[in-house]
Amino acid sequence: MTVVTRFAPSPTGFLHIGGARTALFNWLYAKHMGGKFLLRIEDTDRARSTEPAIAAILDGLSWLGLEWDGDVTYQFSRAARHAEVAKQMLAQGNAYLCYCSPQELDDMRAAQKAAGKPMRYDGRWRDRDPQDAPPGIKPVVRLKAPQTGQTVIKDAVQGEVTVDNSQLDDMILLRADGTPTYMLAVVVDDFDMGVTHVIRGDDHLNNAFRQLQIIKAMGWPEPVYAHIPLIHGADGAKLSKRHGALGVDAYRDMGFLPAALRNYLLRLGWGHGDDEIISTKQAIEWFDLPAVGRAASRFDTAKLTNLNAHYMRETPDEELAALVLPRLEEKLGAPVDGAGRERILRGLNGVKQRARTLVELADSLAFYARAGAPPISDDKARAVLTPDARAVMAKLAPALEPQANDWSEKPIEEAVRKFAEANGMKLGEVAQPLRVALTGSTASPGIFEVLAVLGPAESKARLLAAAG
Repeated sequence: MTVVTRFAPSPTGFLHIGGARTALFNWLYAKHMGGKFLLRIEDTDRARSTEPAIAAILDGLSWLGLEWDGDVTYQFSRAARHAEVAKQMLAQGNAYLCYCSPQELDDMRAAQKAAGKPMRYDGRWRDRDPQDAPPGIKPVVRLKAPQTGQTVIKDAVQGEVTVDNSQLDDMILLRADGTPTYMLAVVVDDFDMGVTHVIRGDDHLNNAFRQLQIIKAMGWPEPVYAHIPLIHGADGAKLSKRHGALGVDAYRDMGFLPAALRNYLLRLGWGHGDDEIISTKQAIEWFDLPAVGRAASRFDTAKLTNLNAHYMRETPDEELAALVLPRLEEKLGAPVDGAGRERILRGLNGVKQRARTLVELADSLAFYARAGAPPISDDKARAVLTPDARAVMAKLAPALEPQANDWSEKPIEEAVRKFAEANGMKLGEVAQPLRVALTGSTASPGIFEVLAVLGPAESKARLLAAAG
């Protein structure tokens, strides 16, 4: 048997973190088992489904590296097939026509509520002859669900879960206008797509009992269900925007790497011993459903940020430079020229050791990217460049010229130290205004590293610009 999993989001908003983790688990399990990972867009809610949301879902999955097999399936386009199955169930006696009017249903629920009973359809048209139908009422098609016994799900994550069939009513399969309900559409699509494993959030567990009744009525093979716990915030409350429940595109904008986000989402509810840093190759090799926990996971942005910092340090400089360059050009409002790109690449290794996101990396690399004197970032930095400090920069520029033939960190440091001694100054009295002159800030990588990366010509130009 070829394992087939699917991710089936509703395009009513962005691809949120919970959905991204569900997609990841489906993708990993399919890869682990040598199977297929399919994508279905459940766009039957026409009032809320939007093209921008569909585009955001496809873009988010692609950015995360969760490529699906084959074409995307769109549920709405399959409505005729869903209706066909409902009519087949009707013909087989597994479904029936219900002619209850909206008022009749409202009265039924009101009476049940008043009696303190659960509000559910009471099956009044279950065995009635359609010839008794009142005029002017278009019927719905309802499932003739079993009324005794139990429906049992052997869930790969939750274990065996049981519900008494008396707790489930005869749900609607086709509405009065002939459109299929979500419950029917999901089951038909999963069967037609050959889905063998339904891996989704445990908020769908109640749906599974109803969906399984349709599957049994049709005599179709039962999929393996795996209902994974939801994600909570770090405080244990239901995940919301204040916890970081944003769209995947927002994490991209905030400067997170897809590999880091994949690793972090993987560890939300799944584990492999004490391993925290898990490559995609390892994840595919190790991932299995029994290792998914039953307890809700807690999303912690600080942990994600720390993990992202690790992935940035491990990313090759050339790859990281390509990722940060568009952000730099947006920040500077202009293209970065060839010399600027060379400086970025030379200075990247030193800067990335302290950056946690691509946003921070772009901020730290901006002074390398631009040509000429950098803007002074704040009042603290401006205060460093006193008239005396500017005079020192004017003297330092020509003093470093003899070092141009051996422009690397140690020789440059020695030259600056000698300059400070010759002028009766401590190294710090020279280094801090030098830092501001070269970077526009009081905080930067090591100043001699900065000099080495900038090169003799650019360093001299910035010193003279600072000197005024």
